[in-house]
Amino acid sequence: MIIQEIQNASAEMWKSSLPHVSIDSVVFGFKNASLNVLLLKIKNDNHWILPGGYINKNESIDDAAQRILFERSGADKIFLNNFGVFGDLNRSEDYFKDYPDHLWHKQRFITIGYYALVNQSDVTPVIDIFSDSCEWVSVNHLPKMAMDHQSIIMKALAALREHISYKPIGYNLLPEHFTMPELQSLYETILGQKLNRGNFYRKIMRYNILTKLDEPRKGGAHKAPHLYKFDKENYEQALKGLNW
Repeated sequence: MIIQEIQNASAEMWKSSLPHVSIDSVVFGFKNASLNVLLLKIKNDNHWILPGGYINKNESIDDAAQRILFERSGADKIFLNNFGVFGDLNRSEDYFKDYPDHLWHKQRFITIGYYALVNQSDVTPVIDIFSDSCEWVSVNHLPKMAMDHQSIIMKALAALREHISYKPIGYNLLPEHFTMPELQSLYETILGQKLNRGNFYRKIMRYNILTKLDEPRKGGAHKAPHLYKFDKENYEQALKGLNW
């Protein structure tokens, strides 16, 4: 880790941010049938971390989460789900044990976990002064994570799997037009299991969040599957639990 940059940032954090509270975001993307998560690699270190940050004294927690996500990815106005609070003893202090006790980052921090679902094509990963890489990594092949960040990812995935039963998934993960097999593939990848095609179709259509398009997907030797798109208004109502 880079001592001077961290010490400089520490002095600024004491002035501008709320002490002892942080935010860590698990940013999920879906590409080539793989569920991925956005990670940063710490400079001069073999550990990776989640995109996260601190809450300014003049902003709400949700606003801070949106700001941090935008700074890391350029993704704006993305649905964020608060899924947990993490406050184990020494969850962050031990990682900075070789630093002076007054360092901002060495203090005990309780972190608020959010997960976001984004279209990877709309995201431009951004590094900061503490990292030398920001990349999409498969949730099935996570690198060595700092602090409790691997546990946070696993809790976010568990929350996503639970929420998928009563909230729609896919609006920010699939292209604008998609086929039913592509939507089913997304659900199967998140859940880690195969789903019955007929049951999946009936369940999804019952929620009234899809619009069937007139034209089928072009290309391929077999009968082309129909294309769909999300009905944005109904989808947003379903997110709020109004018709789900």
